[in-house]
Amino acid sequence: MQIRISAKAKINLGLDVLNRRPDGYHNIRTVMQTVTLCDDLIFSESSEKGIRLFSDSQAVPLNESNLIWKAAQLMINEFSLTKGIFIRLEKNIPVAAGLAGGSTDAAATLSAVNRLFSLELDDRALAGLGARLGADVPFCIYGGTMLAEGIGELLTPLPPLQGCPVIIGKPKVSVSTRMAYESLDLSSLEHPDMAAILSSIQKEDPTLLPLHPGNVFAPGVIKMFPVIENIIGKMEELGSFCSQMSGSGPSVFGLFPDRRSAEQACSNLSVTFPDSEFHLAFLG
Repeated sequence: MQIRISAKAKINLGLDVLNRRPDGYHNIRTVMQTVTLCDDLIFSESSEKGIRLFSDSQAVPLNESNLIWKAAQLMINEFSLTKGIFIRLEKNIPVAAGLAGGSTDAAATLSAVNRLFSLELDDRALAGLGARLGADVPFCIYGGTMLAEGIGELLTPLPPLQGCPVIIGKPKVSVSTRMAYESLDLSSLEHPDMAAILSSIQKEDPTLLPLHPGNVFAPGVIKMFPVIENIIGKMEELGSFCSQMSGSGPSVFGLFPDRRSAEQACSNLSVTFPDSEFHLAFLG
């Protein structure tokens, strides 16, 4: 038996950091949205015990440090699985980009192993397991449009935003989550207007989203890498009605009114910023 799963990336339609918790983590408030840019993973049982992970990308580790491996090992340990798991990853989501590429691959792995070995776990149970791997993994189990609170594990479904064209740009720079948090001054943050963001989503109309939904990480990260702001500005110039850095960066997104304008903008951006990569996708 072979199972193929497309693991969707996510963007943040607004991202706020509220405070630092006693355990060292931070309480956040963000709207997470899946997009059709995805990694493809193929799973099958193996006659050899353990995990065998392969990929077409040299940018990801193929050992126990990979979240795919960790998710598979968690399922093996949790349910005393005696057979091995063969996994092939076709990597399309940029790495270390603020798009939850590792988390969505982990979520896909939990779901695939559940099906592969007929464990009959529902999404809630899978999300509980995913929370052990990372704060974004539970959202990636469900997908769609959700308000995420706590450290990202408290999820509230929102009316789905689907079909709107989105360009995702990844500058050729790397930003770790730790680096992004270190750039924050919690005493002087300019918090995004989450009420306005949630109001537009409740109306199921992405064109009502603020031009800049707000991402508290953006000012500090842009200060280190001005190209991020340059790409956002160019997206607006080319017709984006909503553009922002996603997650802890450095990726940015721009929402466009129709596919044609998005395709033209994607081509223009690729020429203007030849060292960056751009992907045309859709909300959903």
